[in-house]
Amino acid sequence: MSEARDGRPLKVAVLGGGPGGLYAAALLKRLDPAREITVWERNAPDDTFGFGVVLSDETLGGIEHADPVVYRALQAEFVRWDDIDIVHNGRTLTSGGHGFAALGRRRLLAVLQERCRSLGVRTVFRTEAPPAAELARDHDLVIAADGVHSATRTAHAEVFRPRLTTHRCRYIWLSADFALDAFRFEIADAGHGTAQLHGYPYARPQPGAATTEPAGGASTVIVEMREEVWRAAGLDTYEERASAEWCAALFAGALGGRPLRSNNSSWTAFRTVVNERWSHGRIVLLGDAAHTAHFSIGSGTKLAVEDALALAACLQEHPTVPDALTAYETERRPVVASTQRAARASLAWFEDLATYTGQPPHQFAFNLLTRSRRVTHGNLRLRDREFVDAVTKEAGIPTGTPPMFTPFRLRGLTLRNRVVVSPMDMYSADGEGTPGDFHLVHLGARALGGAGLVMTEMVCVSPEGRITPACTGLYTRGHETAWRRITDFVHTSAPGTAIGVQLGHSGRKGSTRRMWDGIDQPLPDGNWPLVAPSALPYRPGVNQIPHALTTAELTSVREQFARSAAAAARAGFDLLELHCAHGYLLSGFLSPLTNQRTDAYGGSLAGRLRFPLEVFDAVREQWPDDRPMTVRISATDWADGGTTVEDAVAMAGAFAEHGADAIDVSTGQVVPDERPDFGRSYQTPFADRIRNSLGIPVIAVGAISSWDDVNSLVLAGRADLCALARPHLYDPHWTLHAAADQGYTGPGAPWPPPYQAGSRTPPTGRTDAPKPRLTLH
Repeated sequence: MSEARDGRPLKVAVLGGGPGGLYAAALLKRLDPAREITVWERNAPDDTFGFGVVLSDETLGGIEHADPVVYRALQAEFVRWDDIDIVHNGRTLTSGGHGFAALGRRRLLAVLQERCRSLGVRTVFRTEAPPAAELARDHDLVIAADGVHSATRTAHAEVFRPRLTTHRCRYIWLSADFALDAFRFEIADAGHGTAQLHGYPYARPQPGAATTEPAGGASTVIVEMREEVWRAAGLDTYEERASAEWCAALFAGALGGRPLRSNNSSWTAFRTVVNERWSHGRIVLLGDAAHTAHFSIGSGTKLAVEDALALAACLQEHPTVPDALTAYETERRPVVASTQRAARASLAWFEDLATYTGQPPHQFAFNLLTRSRRVTHGNLRLRDREFVDAVTKEAGIPTGTPPMFTPFRLRGLTLRNRVVVSPMDMYSADGEGTPGDFHLVHLGARALGGAGLVMTEMVCVSPEGRITPACTGLYTRGHETAWRRITDFVHTSAPGTAIGVQLGHSGRKGSTRRMWDGIDQPLPDGNWPLVAPSALPYRPGVNQIPHALTTAELTSVREQFARSAAAAARAGFDLLELHCAHGYLLSGFLSPLTNQRTDAYGGSLAGRLRFPLEVFDAVREQWPDDRPMTVRISATDWADGGTTVEDAVAMAGAFAEHGADAIDVSTGQVVPDERPDFGRSYQTPFADRIRNSLGIPVIAVGAISSWDDVNSLVLAGRADLCALARPHLYDPHWTLHAAADQGYTGPGAPWPPPYQAGSRTPPTGRTDAPKPRLTLH
């Protein structure tokens, strides 16, 4: 257990009397009554922003284990419900089995304040706390639970290094004096765009009871809309009461004509808070001071309470405060990061709500329910099978067919399912760029594994366009013959599987070693000159400075792509993808971070698109008209000043206008100092945005790791095809095994005849033991 340096019990100051700060104080005092703990809160005890608080069963379990007294007090107050109602275009769809628990925020604070008093925690209300640095002089630990506008975080910004992101919607937190029947999402036309209501009950009807809440119960009602919709409606000029009345009128049906009440409520833009560090000497951040997550996944109080639990446990388990604070951050940071990824996906969905409102009713509801990627097709099917069956029926999917095993057509090519083996550089060609037995086995095995489409690695259009000497090419007759051997095998031995080629040029990222010998590192010898849109090295001081292509040289490169496309057609490929992503040559033209040209091929987005579109047109001219062509783009550079999602939508639209049949939406790898927001399915929101903004087919990529993810993305209408890389390295028969796991035996995933005997999971032990028939007492 952590103690002061001289062995005495800890002296602790807590800045902020919200749920996180109070609960941390109560836990620390309960674990060691000798600790001297003071909570500072500038507001009165019953002052609070918002109305209801939602806590998960997981969080409640942690509270029950840590402090049964608090748990029992909360348990008596909770309103529980299972259903979510989604109201759109006058139609209400209900999904059950979700399990929520909520209570009034004032009541939560009262329970925690009483617990602190009973344990001997000193609470100081209506008083500004001294600065954290001042308190740290005579306290062993200062817990800064001072909220999203944390003065402590601001005062020590050079240490915590916060990143604050303000988002594109305005919202207002209100309350209704009755209990809704379920968690309710309702969409309405605000006159100048779309508005949404998020509502849930937090107090039961208690006629005649002495309670701080209305006798008829109470519900939180949050109204949210895009900033431009809010301004166009004139809400930026409304006072608090007028705003509540406007919202009540807009959602009069949901409220039964009842009014909405406010509590110092104002229209606010949500801010995501991320800190590089959570502690500074004896000072530690907790709750919203350390991190925020959008209210649409109901996580703010939950995260703060879980922070308090973890901090108290770490102080109990480690001998010194510094050790405990390190352990606390190590434990909580990945959990918080995962929650923030889910919250960002959810808030982005609501920011882009207008792009989904044209979806069929059940698909729209399914899309909303799965927006954060935490609820999936499989998960939702367990909760409410009837609801998911209604979604699939509306989509025309045959009974018993998982969405991933429905066919999809691109020009004259029909893919039997929605699974794509993503392009993966293998760095296994001979020194002349010729694919060999390795590529035959690698691509052939994955074709036999059931995917609808198998893609090659980036196949280079010239010797100097290779990434490494071990990259494949398609610029000699020998290359064409070698690739024909592979496509013939796929078409003969895995009939029904399509094989596609990805054509590209390495640009400034060429002349490097194989990935496992030193990714992006120059060759020890034998380097070749590099070309790029501008004379900017990939890593200054490491990679060579490329030559900026002249207009005449652009013509030569364009002709190289066209020749390779003609060769790819002769080699028997079913689909061609133009690689305009990941910082390679064509991607280098698209990003403002890598294209600093001042001629017609630089400057504005239209200028930066000019050469990639010229290459696309030249390739399309050589590629057979009945065979589809796709384009892979990096939808964001994950770096300041780089490609934005709005740019990506414009790029995708431009390629579609020139005849692209689908856009393969990847991200990043354009500049070395990128900061990707890694996580499960982390790139799919970009594909979603392009598909639902433009109505063009997209291929989603980016840590899609399970067949459940594929089913979810396809059924929600976020993607048409899903490309998976690492899962296919782990299991070449990933698609067939996905079918077996789901009990699917239809035409979307036929097992090759030689493999039919392996279409069931082999038994791992005896399963026929006799069941017990009688128990004697």
